[in-house]
Amino acid sequence: MTATQEPVTPAAAFDQPYEYARAELVEPDWRRFPGWHDVTEAEWRDAQWQRVHCVRNVKQLRALMGDLLEERFYDDLLADQREMATMSMLLPPQMLNTMAPTAGTDPAKVTEAFYADPIRRYMLPVRSDRDPAWPSHPHSERDSLHEAEMWVVEGLTHRYPTKVLAEMISTCPQYCGHCTRMDLVGNSTETVEKHKLTLKPVDRQDAMIAYLKKTPGVRDVVVSGGDVANVPWPQLESFLMRLMDIDTVRDIRLATKALAALPQHWIQPKVVEGLERVAVTAQRRGVNLAIHTHVNHAQSVTPLVAEAAQTALNVGVRDVRNQGVLMRGVNATPAALLDLCFALQGEANILPYYFYMCDMIPNAEHWRVSVWEAQELQHAIMGYLPGYATPRIVCDVPYVGKRWVHQLAEYDRELGISYWTKNYRTGIELEDPEALQRRYPYYDPISTLPEAGQTWWANRSR
Repeated sequence: MTATQEPVTPAAAFDQPYEYARAELVEPDWRRFPGWHDVTEAEWRDAQWQRVHCVRNVKQLRALMGDLLEERFYDDLLADQREMATMSMLLPPQMLNTMAPTAGTDPAKVTEAFYADPIRRYMLPVRSDRDPAWPSHPHSERDSLHEAEMWVVEGLTHRYPTKVLAEMISTCPQYCGHCTRMDLVGNSTETVEKHKLTLKPVDRQDAMIAYLKKTPGVRDVVVSGGDVANVPWPQLESFLMRLMDIDTVRDIRLATKALAALPQHWIQPKVVEGLERVAVTAQRRGVNLAIHTHVNHAQSVTPLVAEAAQTALNVGVRDVRNQGVLMRGVNATPAALLDLCFALQGEANILPYYFYMCDMIPNAEHWRVSVWEAQELQHAIMGYLPGYATPRIVCDVPYVGKRWVHQLAEYDRELGISYWTKNYRTGIELEDPEALQRRYPYYDPISTLPEAGQTWWANRSR
């Protein structure tokens, strides 16, 4: 007797939670902005032109936009700069050009498009963006990851047993509103007086090299800042060559958001030629050289960004990887994350690597998501991308470090407090017998809590 099989319904009959459709990269037309109406393609590709024409204040934004933005937006922006901003305004034309790329020319529509734009939300924050009840979490801190506490010399954070962070400079070609190093990076704002690096760059770099030479347990150096794109190339190349002279250093990662915000820097001949010299030396000495950039939305991935990434790969950089930040209103949906990852991996040869939960700095609560929301997002993006290109969503827990969002030890959802453990000591815990047994807290945004949890926090803050 033969069993009768039921006909199989074609998979196409059911909706997938996410439908992939290839989207080719597009460079938005910068000439749509009145202030750039006559800018040529050669000027646009020029790194120096981009740096000179950064938008640094409201007056310059007005000159660029003409009548395209309504007065209410400028009022909102000025209010934020007076009352909330932890970072000063610095927007390269490349970055600004990816905001509201199809808004047209009607001022009301352009203004609404700017308000809604995901890149504008974190690069050009306005007062009405901020959480009205809890702009800052009660446990927010300027140096939320306590990196400066772990400096072994100025600017060199030894947080993990085998890895260090070398802060080469305290400036960037662009300033992100959510910057985790807002206590050090950039110009002071109306509300934040920034700390300063005090040593001369050459003395700071000498001290870093000396420490690494006498600390053979460190094999991985993240060269950051600020942004390495602001380090004069001869100085950066010299430092990288000195790092590769240390036999125990096996991984070097260059951290630069400018690959996306100012790709023109990474395609100018003097930088490309220098990067090739560094990459060839790295290959000869068996050092893994990678670039880590910071892209938070698919709109930022343009042909120029792809060109910069491919140029780095062509000259011998092993990998170009992306470390984004998970932010509400920017990318905190499965579709937004997957669109970004496919743009990075499929169109720009940039490997999706990490998405960090936004750190607990002041005035950042409107960006932050809860741990359970991050867990749901990790679940939602699984299975669509190749395994090697599926990013991990991580929580950078103060005094602990990066943890996958499912690695918590305990979680009180009502109060929004998660507890995490660690398997190593930082440099400031070498004599702490409880460091590996202690549970370290992390806090969800209070606005994401149930009413009982919000009431508990409100009562504590009185």
